[in-house]
Amino acid sequence: MSNASVRSVTSVPPVGRPGPGGPVRAAGPTASATAGPTTLRQVARAAEVSMATVSRVLAGNYPVAPPTRQRVLRAVRELDYVANAHARALRGHATPTVALVLADLRDEATARIAQGVEEEAAEHGRGCLIGTTGGDPRRERAVLRSMRQQGAGAVVLIGDGDQGPAHQAELAGIAGSLAAAGSRLVLCGRPAPTGATSATVVDYDNEGGAYALVSDLLARGHRQVLFLGPTTGGGTAAGRLAGYRRALTDHGLPVRPALLAGGGLGRAEAHDRLARLLATRRADRADPAGTGFSAVFAVTDQAAAGALTALRAAGLSVPDDISLVGYGDSDRATDLLPQLSTVHVPYTELGRAAVRLALAREPAATGRHAVLPTHLVPRHSTAPPPPA
Repeated sequence: MSNASVRSVTSVPPVGRPGPGGPVRAAGPTASATAGPTTLRQVARAAEVSMATVSRVLAGNYPVAPPTRQRVLRAVRELDYVANAHARALRGHATPTVALVLADLRDEATARIAQGVEEEAAEHGRGCLIGTTGGDPRRERAVLRSMRQQGAGAVVLIGDGDQGPAHQAELAGIAGSLAAAGSRLVLCGRPAPTGATSATVVDYDNEGGAYALVSDLLARGHRQVLFLGPTTGGGTAAGRLAGYRRALTDHGLPVRPALLAGGGLGRAEAHDRLARLLATRRADRADPAGTGFSAVFAVTDQAAAGALTALRAAGLSVPDDISLVGYGDSDRATDLLPQLSTVHVPYTELGRAAVRLALAREPAATGRHAVLPTHLVPRHSTAPPPPA
């Protein structure tokens, strides 16, 4: 196996404890995206000590007066100096790397993106470093700092994440420090942090895919389509909700709050949310199914699988009583009976595009936002609504 295809899992500091570089700060006058990586000489000058003293403090194997040590460490933090022998080795002699940061490799969509990242990296003669975060914002920041310290030539961050201002400010700082070191942060499936002009975003047309999906249901005659998924916050669900709303509006239909079910992206939460909703609505016989809706738009294929189980438990047939659609075109979509109508997302190509953009060194690529198309995949879980 070539070096370019070897996976390695990074070792990161425990959450809540800063790594050798301390907390990441936004690039300022001392560390700009165009100034290049900070040198040992710059740290020594800022701390008003010799380069040998800086080396001793960083090595930790020679006694240094506490006030002097504090000045050196403060300069290291403020200049965002990366003192890491392995990083220097990677940059100077070993195979250049692409770092991949994600919440969980077990998620099918994430795994497909990761596959695309690794395939494209290998074609460019690069190895991959992989770090997982478990969806924890603190862990995400720790992993990103570690990847920077490992000297990764590019860092690809996959999936939704914390959109809070504090976390976004830290990400902007990390993007700036990566750029100063000659690397680049590429975000897959989430917007760039405010002020992170050096970050690149690659995404897919979430809203357009949802618009096509709901428009197809409306063209089949459905007028009451339940939206099963998150209705607040950002991320992928927000784009899908926007497409749902736009399709209804363009077809002259109101967006009814009663048809915004809420819920999560996963199978279990979607099942529980729909099961509770069905239990409260079955007494209303205003429509043939007794539900108040004739179609369900689940925001992921996983959520659609949970919805299918809930509908069957309630004695409803798909698509004879209720039409059901998902999003993602996962393997699950064709395993279900009936096979699921959904939206195809080019996850593998998303990962490949992220690497191509990350390794593009021309200034025009900085701050770029690339959007890949999606398309409707009709299968057997949709039909016209039953006659009244």
